[in-house]
Amino acid sequence: MTDAQDTAADSSLRITGGTPPDDAGSSVTEAPTPLLEPREGIPPVVTDQAALAEVVAAFAAGSGPVAVDAERASGYRYGQRAYLVQLRREGAGTALIDPVACPDLSGLGVALTGVEWVLHAATQDLPCLREIGMVPSRLFDTELAGRLAGFPRVGLGAMVENVLGFVLEKGHSAVDWSTRPLPEPWLRYAALDVELLVDLRDALEKELDRQGKLEWALQEFDAIAAAPPAEPRKDPWRRTSGMHKVRRRRQLGVVRELWETRDRIAQRRDVSPGKVLSDAAIVEAALALPANAHALAALNGFGHRMGRRQLEQWQAAVDRARALSDSALPQPGQPVTGPPPPRAWADKDPAAAARLSAARAGVTALAEQLNMPQENLVSPDTVRRICWEPPKVVDTGSVALALAGYGARAWQVEQVTPVLVRALSAKGV
Repeated sequence: MTDAQDTAADSSLRITGGTPPDDAGSSVTEAPTPLLEPREGIPPVVTDQAALAEVVAAFAAGSGPVAVDAERASGYRYGQRAYLVQLRREGAGTALIDPVACPDLSGLGVALTGVEWVLHAATQDLPCLREIGMVPSRLFDTELAGRLAGFPRVGLGAMVENVLGFVLEKGHSAVDWSTRPLPEPWLRYAALDVELLVDLRDALEKELDRQGKLEWALQEFDAIAAAPPAEPRKDPWRRTSGMHKVRRRRQLGVVRELWETRDRIAQRRDVSPGKVLSDAAIVEAALALPANAHALAALNGFGHRMGRRQLEQWQAAVDRARALSDSALPQPGQPVTGPPPPRAWADKDPAAAARLSAARAGVTALAEQLNMPQENLVSPDTVRRICWEPPKVVDTGSVALALAGYGARAWQVEQVTPVLVRALSAKGV
């Protein structure tokens, strides 16, 4: 049994209420303190190269990890670009940078090379940071650390409150950060988001070390930092909400044409696609296959306050789909590169279904023992793939090799291999 398993098995040390226990094994119960103002006040927003150069010099001269956050305008603007970048480092204080006015922050990224970046839910912010030239070589993800440590609530506000005893303001996370100038209350909120991030990192590092999970977390952080940018999604139009209602290929063609037309308009206007046309309206038109703009206007999502020119634009997309030859229509469903959906296993391969059932039960039990979410212990997709097509000879070496081949980290391989060996070797499987 590992140190982490020993710790998790000790009920007096398990985190049950959301806060890490103190040295005596009890949890802090004092009322949290509202965090109302940044320590040095709200810094001015950096909007020119001279001010940016000062920030670069200050943060290069700072010490210790650097807290990093980014605010996007999801639901308002096209894409996931950053509209504000916040940083804080010992010796440098807090900086708020406008990446619209200063779109190239590669100089800052270079100045922080080798420095550990502290982010909360790093995979959400790294793509937009990469676009402006900021790519960490080392990082600490406080959300992921909370998951591995067994916290039931891992949002930044919950973590700061439960671990450090402070309450962060919650009111501005979903505002339109592309607004200019940014209101002072929003800037205060943004500055406070990085105010305690390094303190949170330090507390979580101690807790992970106490549980015997620190090395596991470091392997996870290294994997995130080393991961290449995600490949563009194939056929993104297939993710339209309500697609399960669309069955016929001609209807699928309408969804594709309307989605692609909407995407071009949204990109040109720099607005969220949902503000151009809703997913529900796209599906409604696909199901109805309207013959003209008048018929289209009668459908939900098209008639209300939509001008004739817009209606004709959407009807033209429908007409293009109606005119496609059968060979040009999209096929139902997406090409399957892995195993079939688990619900089909019992009919297709009962033995594989039994293996998967045993493996899931084993992984669930181990995750509970280690006090962490199952998906952080091992990817469910990895478990499915190994159960669908197990090694020809099932032993510790072959299963470990298969796990590593699907991208499992060394600590995951060590923990999960015995579980999968038992599941794949069980009698009747």
